[in-house]
Amino acid sequence: MDLRLIHGVAYGEPWFSRWGYIFGRGSYGTTQQMHHKAIQALQAMPLSLLLQHLPSSYQEISTILARYQTISSHSLQTLGQLLHFMLELKARLPPDSTPPPPLSTTCNHVAISTETTCRWSSKRVEMAARVIVEYLRKAEFRWVSRQEVRDAARAYIGDTGLLDYVLKSLGNHVVGNYVVRRALNPVTKVLEYCLEDISNVFPNHEGLWPSEKILKTKARFQIPRMQLTKDMFYMYKHILKQQQTSSTPTPTSGIFSTIATAVRIIQDTKHLIKDYNIGKIQVGGEDTVFKLSCTLRMANVGEREEMRKEHLPPPHELVILPAHATIGELKREVERNFREMYWCLRDFIAESIEGINGGKDSDLVYEMIESGSGVVVRGRSVEWKEGMREAGEDEWMVDCPCGAKEDDGEEMIACDICEVRQHRRCVGASADEVPQVFLCSECEHNILVFPSPL
Repeated sequence: MDLRLIHGVAYGEPWFSRWGYIFGRGSYGTTQQMHHKAIQALQAMPLSLLLQHLPSSYQEISTILARYQTISSHSLQTLGQLLHFMLELKARLPPDSTPPPPLSTTCNHVAISTETTCRWSSKRVEMAARVIVEYLRKAEFRWVSRQEVRDAARAYIGDTGLLDYVLKSLGNHVVGNYVVRRALNPVTKVLEYCLEDISNVFPNHEGLWPSEKILKTKARFQIPRMQLTKDMFYMYKHILKQQQTSSTPTPTSGIFSTIATAVRIIQDTKHLIKDYNIGKIQVGGEDTVFKLSCTLRMANVGEREEMRKEHLPPPHELVILPAHATIGELKREVERNFREMYWCLRDFIAESIEGINGGKDSDLVYEMIESGSGVVVRGRSVEWKEGMREAGEDEWMVDCPCGAKEDDGEEMIACDICEVRQHRRCVGASADEVPQVFLCSECEHNILVFPSPL
């Protein structure tokens, strides 16, 4: 799935923003304002309006929306909210290769304790969960702050670490006739909990702890990663990309025309730039971070080679360290950062920091380097010899009807008279059927108005 599209609608920014990349320029004359409005249009698309305009053959969309609305702690009203929730959920689900925890005929909190991060026994986890759920039940379905629940449970469970772990894990879990809801209060910005009664699903069922029917309900709340991926792909294919099949033709007018236009604009934004925003940060205090702008110098590249285009040093990268980081920790962070960013530096090893004479790995960074300054790290990388940059040296004139005035990497066709280049897509020239003679609109107009010889 297209990371620019899915992640853009869910979070309002491209997936590559996690490395500091932002909008650079769009293809086909796409501006930053057009890109921003396209994302906003898809994010704010009401799901109710979407369902209203879907044909009857798209009942799977309704099933998907109901599935995730059931397990969400807040109302999913727009397409952006749905995709955001699905991506967040996928990031937290265990791999499908992990067998699901066994369901028993008693309150099953063993599922929580089977996580690799759990250091408590299943019996202690179950006891803590029972205490928390019982307190929420006595709260009569009102929202209770996390601190209030925690303080009440401490009267029975003295291990605050265990309580914090269970409170974190209980969100949107089914317990008997109830779902434990967890949400962030939009006003106070505090986590709150409450119980949601689902006994109306099985009105003949009595009692708090689950029977076989309730366990089936709980199983429905546990969505495997594979199912979630299939649901996301279905939404991507039939709503965003609008791929038609003989059995499910996609409507192309009204709201779906708006979606198609917005999707095309987002996908035409392929050129991102790195936003460094270095700035100096005052060092001091336990919570202060330390920012450095780092670049590399290859110890295994000679001076002559270093002057060649393919051996230019990589751009500066922003490296963030704890306030009391050591020189050794700086080297390791630079290695991690550049290995992750550049494929040809995946074996890079940092050896020294230029400008620091006699510095040891145990020395503190802030004692030798000022926060916000630039740093050159010397090291080695075998792969770097292959070069890391490719750039064309040909220059030509671009003047496309879409407004593009420079080469944006898209397929173009040149006028046979003035040699001005235009996008194939914009002039309707198919890549499969290249015209023997192509004239831009201006040259074609000049030929038509040019007086013929007598």
